[in-house]
Amino acid sequence: MLSLPNILTLSRIVAIPLLAFLLWWPGWETGYLAAFVLYCAMGITDYFDGMLARSSGAVSKLGIFLDPIADKIMVASVILVLAAQGVLRGPYVGDMHVIAGLIILVREIAVSGLREFLGGLQVSVPVSKLAKWKTTFQLIALGSLILGQGLPRWTVMIGDIAANVPHTVGLVTLWAAALLTLITGWDYLRVGLKHMD
Repeated sequence: MLSLPNILTLSRIVAIPLLAFLLWWPGWETGYLAAFVLYCAMGITDYFDGMLARSSGAVSKLGIFLDPIADKIMVASVILVLAAQGVLRGPYVGDMHVIAGLIILVREIAVSGLREFLGGLQVSVPVSKLAKWKTTFQLIALGSLILGQGLPRWTVMIGDIAANVPHTVGLVTLWAAALLTLITGWDYLRVGLKHMD
């Protein structure tokens, strides 16, 4: 049951409190750089646990259950801590960037509930290519936002505003992920509605 892919998945879950701890102090550049390294390591394990499970024929029910949960807990934890510490803030719109994070969180909860409902009806909903792009933008966004706090002086001037490069990339890709989140969430909901009375 505890194959290498499952151990990698569990390691992501176990690392989440440490990640949240490192993100708790926005002015702590070393902590944010360490959080960025940890976040990247967690992303790498996410890639390898699935690849190893498929290539070695070690796909298990435990892995199928844990993998999406680990991903969602990691993403939700990072979004919540960054929002709480005021990191989801930018020029022109201030903290309105929190809305993009909220869209992502609401969609994750709704799709999880929908998958559970459809699972009881023996209906599977495959992950679309667009949903994979959403995940890619989401991971880049959160990693960039973390890196921006670790490298606060990595800035360029945009008009009269000094913009932190990784932070700005993070906010832009967060909104791109939120847009794809709405599109893919609607796609999943349309499938679900066909099976509801």
